[in-house]
Amino acid sequence: MNTFFKFFGWLFVLLFLWSALLQYNDPDPILWIVVYGVAALVTLGFLFDKIKFIVPLTASIFGFLGFLYHFPIKFEGFTIGQGDIKNIEEGREAFGLLIIAIVMLVISIRIRVRNRLKV
Repeated sequence: MNTFFKFFGWLFVLLFLWSALLQYNDPDPILWIVVYGVAALVTLGFLFDKIKFIVPLTASIFGFLGFLYHFPIKFEGFTIGQGDIKNIEEGREAFGLLIIAIVMLVISIRIRVRNRLKV
């Protein structure tokens, strides 16, 4: 694995774990701790070459679907005080899922390319 993907992987392991830790005061913390924890575990699996490309690809698909499901009808930004707190919370959750989806897609493509180069 080249240096870029090692850096990319470790960066997102740390970011996903940090995001999981920040969920302690969320209205539904267990759900989001699990979501970010699973994203961190899949990324670790990628770093140690222990997962097949279908795992992050599936996570990416669910992340994109979750983004579409959680995206608020009226997006009012991310900062508290700029709009309805429920819309802001849904927007934050949606974009967290979008970030997970994009990272998982990048990882799945990298695994697929790496496996094709080995053959």
